[in-house]
Amino acid sequence: MKRPACVYFLWGFVVAAVIPMCVGEMYTSLLNVKLAIHVERKLIDYLRTYIDHEMERLADIRRFYAKVSDLHTDLYKGPAAAMANPLVAFTLIKRLRSEWLNVVYSNEALENVQALRFSYEMEEADLPQAEDLQGAARGLMRLQDVYALQVSSLVRGRFQRVTNGKAIDVCMPAVSVSLSGDDCFLVGKVAYEQEDYYHSVQWMEESVRLFRGAGGEWSPENEGTLEDALDHLAFSHFKTGNVSYALNLSHELLHRDPTNGRVLHNVEKYEKMVAANPPSSEGLERPTSTYLRTRETYERLCQTQGSQPMHFENPRLFCDFFANNNPALLLLPVKREVLSLQPYVVLYHDFVTDTEAEDIKRFAQPGLRRSVVAAGEKQATADYRISKSAWLKISANCTAGKLDQRISIVTGLNVTHPYGEYLQVVNYGIGGHYEPHFDHATSSSSPVFKLKTGNRVATFMIYLSSVEAGGSTAFIYANFSVPVVKNAAIFWWNLRRNGRGDAETLHAGCPVLIGDKWVANKWIHEYGQEFQHRCSLNPEE
Repeated sequence: MKRPACVYFLWGFVVAAVIPMCVGEMYTSLLNVKLAIHVERKLIDYLRTYIDHEMERLADIRRFYAKVSDLHTDLYKGPAAAMANPLVAFTLIKRLRSEWLNVVYSNEALENVQALRFSYEMEEADLPQAEDLQGAARGLMRLQDVYALQVSSLVRGRFQRVTNGKAIDVCMPAVSVSLSGDDCFLVGKVAYEQEDYYHSVQWMEESVRLFRGAGGEWSPENEGTLEDALDHLAFSHFKTGNVSYALNLSHELLHRDPTNGRVLHNVEKYEKMVAANPPSSEGLERPTSTYLRTRETYERLCQTQGSQPMHFENPRLFCDFFANNNPALLLLPVKREVLSLQPYVVLYHDFVTDTEAEDIKRFAQPGLRRSVVAAGEKQATADYRISKSAWLKISANCTAGKLDQRISIVTGLNVTHPYGEYLQVVNYGIGGHYEPHFDHATSSSSPVFKLKTGNRVATFMIYLSSVEAGGSTAFIYANFSVPVVKNAAIFWWNLRRNGRGDAETLHAGCPVLIGDKWVANKWIHEYGQEFQHRCSLNPEE
């Protein structure tokens, strides 16, 4: 059966033009990371070709070396007798004047390198940028903080936190990899350059440990060395107040590089500080958050990963088959799980099929752009929202059009544009998350009002994929979180009956620990719901 023709348009809800594809944002979507794997496979092929050519070149050089060595072993044992033969003399002069010159100044090695560089540059547009490396490093540090993970465990490829003095596995990834000293150095360097010495100390400690374990040997693919890691770690300890340890590390660095005047100056400075102020036993403390007042609750809810048995002991919460008094659901009602009454949050299981989820993801992929947040009357990217998203405008015969009809049947609301925004499909990146926020507008100048259909009265969010760990939706003030359940959908009211925003709906998308998280959001506005969801004049309702 032939699939009906569908017309898909990308649509930026709050901007006049589509946001252009930003260079250097591979880390904001795992889809882009997957594409990078294919690019590296090409680079591996280019490197194999380079190695083959270099081996041929080295084989020629070995042959020349063997020829000359054999002459000196056999023919030139008696130089006077050898030089008496004009043929021998000629070949010696010719070799020294011509053959050695051709070998030493051969352009073949340069040509091989240039060919490799040219192949690399052909793929450069699809390669990660400096921002990607920094963003990926920040993603690791975010996972470290939110899930209270040990850096020493992460380095070994394990996701562990310390509970009651014991290292407990948070999750066991299906595929894992250990980190090198240079890997840790680059993560620590990102923190260091942002003057985040809390994280730079932890990652540089691991870098130094691993570089020491390798004997301090340098590898051509590395950016950092043991000396670099010691230098950054010493200054990081100094900035966090641990001057005595900074002094010890500086002594080690000075032993490896005795001519380093800057380090010598630091040693003298640290020695005076230690003499004046004896070292304290205070440990490394994480800085307090100046912008995220709900950080502790947010991180605790993320760590539960949707498991909160006390919350679900409420006898008023239930599961049922729900038809919403609609004939379309009488024969096949939806599986409803009421998660919370205040705010009212419902999880509809098996809301979409695997095929529908894949269709939506596939059609959204070409239009994925870095997700933005409201910044006054405009929108901008922000570190507290790491993902890529696309808006889909679709005819009624297509998958998203069918989802609109299904959402309308289940919620009883008018979701057609402009009373409902177009479907927004989101793919999260490395440590992808969305810190605590409201879906409804809290300012009259918000871009949400561009549609002129009022505020966002409700949210319908569909999980298009599963994840191995993390990625829960945490309701901060309501004190519960909802795990990622593939093909399920969450529904909640953003506004009270009186039209005011419900503060209990403050929620967050927890960082994805392991997995590829896709969601589809449908935001429904106030206007158009006059006969479906009546308002109230009661200020308490």
